[in-house]
Amino acid sequence: MSNASQIKFLIFDALNLIRRVYGAQPGDDSPEKVTSSISTCTSSLERALMECNPTHAVCVFEGEGKSWRHELYADYKAGRSPMPKDLQSNLKKFKTSFFDHGVSSVSFPNIEADDAIATLASKVANQEGNATILSTDKSFFQLLSSRIVVRDHFKSQDIDASYVKEKFGVDPGQLIDLLALTGDSTNNIKGVPTIGPKTAVKLLTRFGSLEKLLSESVEGKTGENLRKHKENALLAKNLIQLKTDISLGINLKTLRYIS
Repeated sequence: MSNASQIKFLIFDALNLIRRVYGAQPGDDSPEKVTSSISTCTSSLERALMECNPTHAVCVFEGEGKSWRHELYADYKAGRSPMPKDLQSNLKKFKTSFFDHGVSSVSFPNIEADDAIATLASKVANQEGNATILSTDKSFFQLLSSRIVVRDHFKSQDIDASYVKEKFGVDPGQLIDLLALTGDSTNNIKGVPTIGPKTAVKLLTRFGSLEKLLSESVEGKTGENLRKHKENALLAKNLIQLKTDISLGINLKTLRYIS
């Protein structure tokens, strides 16, 4: 990814957009609901392209097969509702519509979309380009920097550090530690029992990081639970932290957007 300094890279978290739009459509799972969702998602894609004015753009889908997180933690994402059958069988139609509007779709076997997105954004940012991630997934907030923005398309809002601080009580760099303590129910990742968001914020404000917290002798029931569930907290942090250095084999030139 050379010559990235002038790049404005718009990265769509494809299934985040598609499933939110599909879930908001009236009626049960049906081909008609899929058709309506394709139209709405394509309009959303067009609006994002107009608002963000990127030089490059891509829609990232989930890769087939289990990721490294499933290998590390068998219950990862357990209990999630499966994708509706009509939607699952018609994802190619979404990709075709996106492509017809100038944006390619990619996925990588055994690699989660979140890690692929984090890697693409980070590689561009590391070479002084700028990346915008279109998603409502809070896991991307850990990537926020002067060169990586997370955009809530449905609210037309760019998420920044002040938003994270106000909503979660910590800086973006501490969000992984916060979720490691409280757990991330979206992905069925357990936290430390009895530690909720308010307690987690107090601990991280006091100690700065999960590792520093776990190395200290915290008093009372909280300290007892931290010592007892130390390995679970560290596992949770490992699972929540996004990979930013995966080899994807993508040439950024192929993702140039021409309006």
